[in-house]
Amino acid sequence: MGKLALAAKITHVPSMYLSELPGPRHGSRQDAIAGHMEIGRRCRELGVDTIVVFDTHWLVNANYHVNCGRHFKGLYTSNELPHFISNMEYEFPGNPELGQLLARVANEWGVETLAHDRTTLAPEYGTLVPMRYMNQDQHFKVISVSALCQAHYLNDSARLGWALRQAVEDHYDGTVAFFASGSLSHRFAQNGLAPEYAFRIWSPFLETLDREVIRLWQHGDWKTFCGMLPEYAAKGHGEGFMHDTAMLLGALGWSAYEGQAEVVTPYFGASGTGQINAVFPVTPVAGDAIPKAQASSAEGYTNVNQRL
Repeated sequence: MGKLALAAKITHVPSMYLSELPGPRHGSRQDAIAGHMEIGRRCRELGVDTIVVFDTHWLVNANYHVNCGRHFKGLYTSNELPHFISNMEYEFPGNPELGQLLARVANEWGVETLAHDRTTLAPEYGTLVPMRYMNQDQHFKVISVSALCQAHYLNDSARLGWALRQAVEDHYDGTVAFFASGSLSHRFAQNGLAPEYAFRIWSPFLETLDREVIRLWQHGDWKTFCGMLPEYAAKGHGEGFMHDTAMLLGALGWSAYEGQAEVVTPYFGASGTGQINAVFPVTPVAGDAIPKAQASSAEGYTNVNQRL
């Protein structure tokens, strides 16, 4: 019935907002902003009505969660970087009907998920920053999905992504985009060194690792990437343990995906972290490679180091 029309891995660095303001950082993130605008333009061209964001700034400790209020409006100040994002205005419509549908189908696929449509819960800046540049006219409805998952399995996040695609394609009368909102490596510069690393990656190891991952994406070597994702998430300091990326790849078919990523905003450094805007073509796939549900079939104690 419905269609997943566009999938992307996107940055949400708060220096994008700082880049708008007068001062020494003015205009410094215009390339990332332009990338967001281009992805938003493509969504409009494809007839997308709702954007679903896998938000690595929404921290949760149990279950998966869908923020699908009917309308979002407010002023946002980052508790993490209040000197970067302070009193940023936002407003856009939600899609409670789709949010409830996503949660229902995810549960049917064995991934415990809760939808919140009557809530005072505001979106985090992993959603708010991209929507500032893609959705200023409130053209798109917006749903956030928790992706800073503290006690979750990557396999379940991949399965969640696949289940959300099935919800859209089998039950929704509309067109949707999925965004994984998070960085590649996410090792922040040590306190006191942030200005020095404003446009750099923290270490040569992490930059080399990130660039190899991008090469895999561009060549469509998803079997290798999905196989290395748990170790990459850990050793590469992946943002949100890279659950957003697992969700996105799950939606695309996991290791059976055959598309090749298109880099819209080239890889760049921000406060030590590695960032990118990249679009992943949505292709037909059977879903045979999607991992089995893990948490719902767990039996007793599992070493926390194995949760990835």
